[in-house]
Amino acid sequence: YKNGEKQLQEVDKMIKITLKDGSIMEYNKGITVMEVAESISKGLAKNALAAEIDGEVKDLSFKLEKDCSLNLLKFEEEGGRLAYRHTTSHVLAQAVKRLFPNARLAIGPAIENGFYYDFDVDRTFTPEDLEKIENEMKNIIKENHKLERFTLPRDEAIKFMKENNEPYKEELIRDLPEGAEISFYKQGEFVDLCAGPHIPETGKIKAFKLTQVAGAYWRGNEKNKMLQRIYGTSFARQ
Repeated sequence: YKNGEKQLQEVDKMIKITLKDGSIMEYNKGITVMEVAESISKGLAKNALAAEIDGEVKDLSFKLEKDCSLNLLKFEEEGGRLAYRHTTSHVLAQAVKRLFPNARLAIGPAIENGFYYDFDVDRTFTPEDLEKIENEMKNIIKENHKLERFTLPRDEAIKFMKENNEPYKEELIRDLPEGAEISFYKQGEFVDLCAGPHIPETGKIKAFKLTQVAGAYWRGNEKNKMLQRIYGTSFARQ
């Protein structure tokens, strides 16, 4: 009976993962997506940027706790491309904060052909500024910072952004519904409020270009302050 009970407990610790080709693999509960990728092939693990789990795109560090379908995403797939470009937008924001510490962060999503990030800064970005920002982005990529996700309770998240003098982020947190998970991503000294997903480390970014600066009202409302939006794009190959 004891042996039977032990076997049942061991079975209970296993989960079934259905891959894109329809094959089903068994793993221990709590395995990360990256560990699954590595178990399939080193090449796949190297090229994977994010993963689609039951139709939802997640980080490769995401822990699998139940049976699911799993599709590992490379740059060629939309989910992988968006995670890649979203991470490039965070690298842009980190570079701007290094060069212009008083700049305040608004939002920085991936978009169809690249990404942008909005900044509240007491100067107009010049072509020379963009060149300096690009060079600092190259440094951040070379430093190969891991992107580490963490969550905070609402009050702590608001306090954290207040202490960091980030009023736009504070406003975004206050507007989130009660009980919403408030997640952040850290890379080196830089931390940003973000739902993700992201690629595992900055060093995976191979080619990027900042393309233009434009004005953008905060939250698209002309009654709000005009911010500066830096547009860019990034690709897996130069």
